[in-house]
Amino acid sequence: MDLRKIVSENPLLAILRNVPLEQTLAYAQAIYDGGVAFFEVALNSPHALEQIKLLRNHFGDKAYIGAGTAITVERAESATQAGAQFLLSPSTDAEVLAYCAQEGIAMLPGALTPSDVTTCLKYGFDVIKLFPAGDMPKGYIKSLKGPLDETDYVAIGGVNRDNLADFIRQGYMGVGLGSNILPKDAVAKEDWATASAYVAELLKEIQKAKEC
Repeated sequence: MDLRKIVSENPLLAILRNVPLEQTLAYAQAIYDGGVAFFEVALNSPHALEQIKLLRNHFGDKAYIGAGTAITVERAESATQAGAQFLLSPSTDAEVLAYCAQEGIAMLPGALTPSDVTTCLKYGFDVIKLFPAGDMPKGYIKSLKGPLDETDYVAIGGVNRDNLADFIRQGYMGVGLGSNILPKDAVAKEDWATASAYVAELLKEIQKAKEC
């Protein structure tokens, strides 16, 4: 799986964390109908493995379903067995990186510092989750990519509708949104049409930023 190509074509990652099991498919379908086909299910959520299976069966080859918070080899194994097509982590755990490299598992490892990034590169991962991106100053990614120019980044942590375009303009390849990817009132009312329209607007803002 070529994550650089996938992120380039899908710059908005939908992070599903603590989504009720019975709402999983409707919630994800609303996001998909808004134009997003790139999903992460957080493994520290209840029913995460079951949700991964549900989403893989539901979307088939129409969407990419990954597993986040893969901070141990055991979690990584469980997630891939459930059908996760790629993994994400908030950190650069060498054991997890080595396992994914050895097994040929696509991964967006988490990094913050140059040392973190070089650890990711050591194991062959050059598309990286910058976490927590929202706590870093503007210009940080440009400085990071100066000596590490073979790398690209997805901003996760502190990203919202008001600043997502700014992250793209700073040089991030993509951004990840969690519970704020859908308006809470629409979710509460199960107004999925309104939710989908909201996602479509997010994508428009990202596209505009990419064209700047």
